[in-house]
Amino acid sequence: MAVSSGFTGAKLENWLLLCNGSPSPAPSQSPSRASLSWPSPIGFPRRRFLSQRGVSVGVGFNRVVRCKVAASDAVSGSPDVDTSSISALEQLKTSAADRYTKERSSIVVIGLSVHTTPVEMREKLAIPEAEWPRAIGELCSLNHIEEAAVLSTCNRMEIYVVALSQHRGVKEVTEWMSKTSGIPVSELCQHRFLLHNGDATQHLFEVSAGLDSLVLGEGQILAQVKQVVKVGQGVVGFGRNISGLFKHAITVGKRVRTETNIASGAVSVSSAAVELALMKIPESCHGTARMVVIGAGKMGKLVIKHLVAKGCTKMVIVNRSEEKVAAIREEMKGVDIIYMPLTEMLKCAGEADVIFTSTASETPLFLKEHVETLPPVSSEVGGLRLFVDISVPRNVGSCVADVSTARVYNVDDLKEVVAANKEDRLRKAMEAQAIISEESKQFEAWRDSLETVPTIKKLRAYAERIRVAELEKCLSKMGDDLPKKTRRAVDDLSRGIVNKLLHGPMQHLRCDGTDGRTLNETLENMHALNRMFSLETEISLLEQKIRAKVEQIQK
Repeated sequence: MAVSSGFTGAKLENWLLLCNGSPSPAPSQSPSRASLSWPSPIGFPRRRFLSQRGVSVGVGFNRVVRCKVAASDAVSGSPDVDTSSISALEQLKTSAADRYTKERSSIVVIGLSVHTTPVEMREKLAIPEAEWPRAIGELCSLNHIEEAAVLSTCNRMEIYVVALSQHRGVKEVTEWMSKTSGIPVSELCQHRFLLHNGDATQHLFEVSAGLDSLVLGEGQILAQVKQVVKVGQGVVGFGRNISGLFKHAITVGKRVRTETNIASGAVSVSSAAVELALMKIPESCHGTARMVVIGAGKMGKLVIKHLVAKGCTKMVIVNRSEEKVAAIREEMKGVDIIYMPLTEMLKCAGEADVIFTSTASETPLFLKEHVETLPPVSSEVGGLRLFVDISVPRNVGSCVADVSTARVYNVDDLKEVVAANKEDRLRKAMEAQAIISEESKQFEAWRDSLETVPTIKKLRAYAERIRVAELEKCLSKMGDDLPKKTRRAVDDLSRGIVNKLLHGPMQHLRCDGTDGRTLNETLENMHALNRMFSLETEISLLEQKIRAKVEQIQK
């Protein structure tokens, strides 16, 4: 391994000694992790990498190396190489810090979804969209996290990160999730799923395509993935790898919906909620049941549209302001839509047979004491007041289920509706998987190509320094009275020679999937150029990462 003069000898030893003690050696047997499967929403199993119950992932070393010194101390020291540099390198090779030079930064997703986690836990982990930039900042302040993104919806809470160390990064993110939600780490580990690199990429592509949704092919998730990119623009920590991953996921989601018929006849969470409500009341009452929709946002509007499609011609919409309700009324002419403010919510609920809730409230709108005082529902509609809650966090408290005259359904109960047409859904999903597999390879090729970017930049800079030095020598010999036109011609000549000489090496440093060159061949070329021209990219990058993290800790 070639070591740059700027990161040898005393400087390397300083960094090692100024860390919080030397890391303990790895235990002889690392904690095992089970590779588990569960039924996916499209009818076939998909592998997930879950930590075994009670086992914390990422404890291969007894403690995490944390720098607690000033950045100036961590990067100061003599640039000269001395005999101590050999022992310092040996310490680096045998320490936890060696992870940074041996393994590339990993893309990791730590998630809890409707398939693995009950809504009671998901609502505690939910992060409002307005809080995503803050969450990204906090995640990237962790010692081993470079980039981050948050995808928080009613069906999932997933955190995507680029981790300097895969195991330590997972441990830090899990602890952060525990701290922000109040859920013990041990409990999170029982429900979370972990996916790394190619598996994480494929998972997000499946999410964007609607394959991982409770309702196959639903379109709202693609809009939510787009929103992650929109919110992340300009946020420090939403870096090149994560940004590229989510943008590619949007492309995949669009392509799957365009090239397959996965979206044809697909239902959304809102339409499934309407179907569920209608399944629970007598068919003779579908047109006469009194409907109330609380919340006129995107989900609420979709509920209203599906109610109208099912023949409902009159409903009450409870919302904070009348503006959105007026727009819905204008769009759905011929339907009797009555607006009521939130202050009249309980009164409206007392006059309703079915109540749909879809607001962004972080606290329940209905509790047991509210519901048990409401007047009884007519026996013609079953004698039970139905609450269909599609919000996360939930708008209807779990205690309402204890009321004998009420029935409460949340997003987890929609599985009863989407279980139909399983074979047809599986066939559509298989068509989409072929596209996702192809796109995953393209994204991995793009990410692999980033490995050689530092070498390309350093090789160009190296050649430019030589060109400029030799050009100055040449021009000085030609005299001061040399015409500008001639100077420009000589300068252009030197640039042309350098560009033509670099063309071949540059082509062999690119691995974007457009030719037959493999990643291994490209990396071999990169290492060969590093040795031939002493570019020393690897250690230089390590130094940059350590500098950045030490400065981050100091702040």
